[in-house]
Amino acid sequence: MRVSSSRLAFALVLVAGSGSLFAQGSSIYRNSLAPYAPSPQIIVEKMLELANVQPGDTVYDLGSGDGRVLITAVQQFRARAVGVELVPEIARKASERIQKLGLQDRAKVIQGDIRDADLSDADVVTMYLLTDSNEMLRPKLEKSLKPGTRVVSYSFKVPGWKPKEVEETDPFGNGRKHTIYLYVMPSQK
Repeated sequence: MRVSSSRLAFALVLVAGSGSLFAQGSSIYRNSLAPYAPSPQIIVEKMLELANVQPGDTVYDLGSGDGRVLITAVQQFRARAVGVELVPEIARKASERIQKLGLQDRAKVIQGDIRDADLSDADVVTMYLLTDSNEMLRPKLEKSLKPGTRVVSYSFKVPGWKPKEVEETDPFGNGRKHTIYLYVMPSQK
């Protein structure tokens, strides 16, 4: 099996950056759909731009980590934002950051499993999960999201869905392409 250099580099970053979390052996980490790997801020902005986030939209970030998608959605796009984060300590720190910035009336973090989250209010869903995780979540997204909801995935496709748009960007000018997939939930048949 041939592994691309970008996938290998991503895997190494995930292992190096989150190994201490997974090494704890807690069941919460074994249930995780992806290791903690924050999206670069420039990618967060591109994801929200590609999703055409509008004032008043509700953005859900699945695996919200430090809350940067939520904060950016509120501050730059005047949206409301809800994050779902599995790891209690990460969720607590993100909530504290939101509170410190005075954004608690427009952004919140729910500590819990995204597989159990109510996503019915979402206008936009962002995620940076693994392909297998996206595939596992696909039936939930199809059942939970209303027609027209935009789903943006960084780096990893949603198998079985055809993207409306794929953006490849080299935001750091280093020749390494970053891919963002935009999907739009179809009308119910």
